[in-house]
Amino acid sequence: MALYLTEQDVEWLLTMPEAVAALEAAFRRQAAGEVVNQPRRRLFLPAGVYHTMVAGDVGLGAFGIKAYASFPPKTRFLMLLYSAQNGDLLAIMEADKLGQMRTGAASGVATKYLARQGLLRAGIYGTGWQARSQLEALCAVREVREITAYSRSAERRERFCQEMAARLGVPVTPAERPEAAAEGQDVVITVTTAREPVLRGAWLSPGAHVNVVGSNMRIKREVDEETIQRSRRIVLDSIEQAKLEAGDLLIPYERRLFRWEQAVELSAVVSGSAPGRTDDSQITLFKSLGVALEDVAVAMAVYAKARAENIGQPLSLWQAP
Repeated sequence: MALYLTEQDVEWLLTMPEAVAALEAAFRRQAAGEVVNQPRRRLFLPAGVYHTMVAGDVGLGAFGIKAYASFPPKTRFLMLLYSAQNGDLLAIMEADKLGQMRTGAASGVATKYLARQGLLRAGIYGTGWQARSQLEALCAVREVREITAYSRSAERRERFCQEMAARLGVPVTPAERPEAAAEGQDVVITVTTAREPVLRGAWLSPGAHVNVVGSNMRIKREVDEETIQRSRRIVLDSIEQAKLEAGDLLIPYERRLFRWEQAVELSAVVSGSAPGRTDDSQITLFKSLGVALEDVAVAMAVYAKARAENIGQPLSLWQAP
């Protein structure tokens, strides 16, 4: 019998350390050939866009599809999780919180493997919904001394800093200048809706690690060409998907400032089959697109916990007459 899980159920059940652990294990299975992942597909309609993401994780014993409809004034997310053994539907989940957590967790895994060791200073561009899970994931994988946050709205960044400082127990300071969120930082995160770069490569200090999260369309990018050129290790959650929708890389590629051969996938770094950071002075970059294998892994973690804690509404589907 399948379970129906609401946004509130998912938020209650899933912690950031659990999400990070689920994705790290999923990337290891992907490197071992146990995961089938398909790039995001989009159906463009006159009034909005319908997005679908599909993956199967044989090692985990699950497959699924996340579908979401972006029609003003909001986007609606739904996850269908199935058994890879017999095709049974395991769960139907509302998936906005699920997506927020898995996006943050992916950056957390990347930071764990690519950022320098030691107590970190971090800067973040963006103070919206996804920015919160980015900082939660950062603090879940590394010890953070202080965080600097920048967004165009002074009121929003002040409110965001107060909220996140209280939640994380780490000083979070608003930046009046965009440069301040990058200069001297060990980790820099971009998680905005910008169409043009918010981060300039000239602002980065040697040894910085950059998580580029906000853009997953060809016509949008958050970082400039200098950021890409200065990055000595460029890691992606999916090269195949990046070639379709990573404006941060496609624009430098078309200008012959970046080659796809320079990039490796996060699964290879996590498994040890490809190196991550090899020098403390290197600038490293993780380009996050958000891939379906992440949704399946985190959804399965939520489902297993829901069953153990008897949470969710049972659904009877496809019963014989």
